[in-house]
Amino acid sequence: MKNIQLNNEKSDAVSIKEAVNDMLQTYNIKDKFNQTHIIASWERLMGKPIAKRTTKIFIKEKVMFVELTSAPLKQELSLSKTKILQILNNEGGENLLEDIVFI
Repeated sequence: MKNIQLNNEKSDAVSIKEAVNDMLQTYNIKDKFNQTHIIASWERLMGKPIAKRTTKIFIKEKVMFVELTSAPLKQELSLSKTKILQILNNEGGENLLEDIVFI
């Protein structure tokens, strides 16, 4: 039988989070990954009533476009644009969005 010696040093150990972040940066897809995460989190962040009235979401050049079926809701969300941007950017962990447009 062989003796196996365990090395308790963590100098070479990398967390899964660090490894994924390194991979995303290496392939220049970190922003796209974070943008997709924000879009996927829309219902959780904004709530079911808003999500039910949302028909389409996409991000182009740091601007999120949200298509809604309710004109009063568009107006209401437009008035809260700054707060919504803050919530979305906090979710992404970075300032991924500069503006949000409700259409």
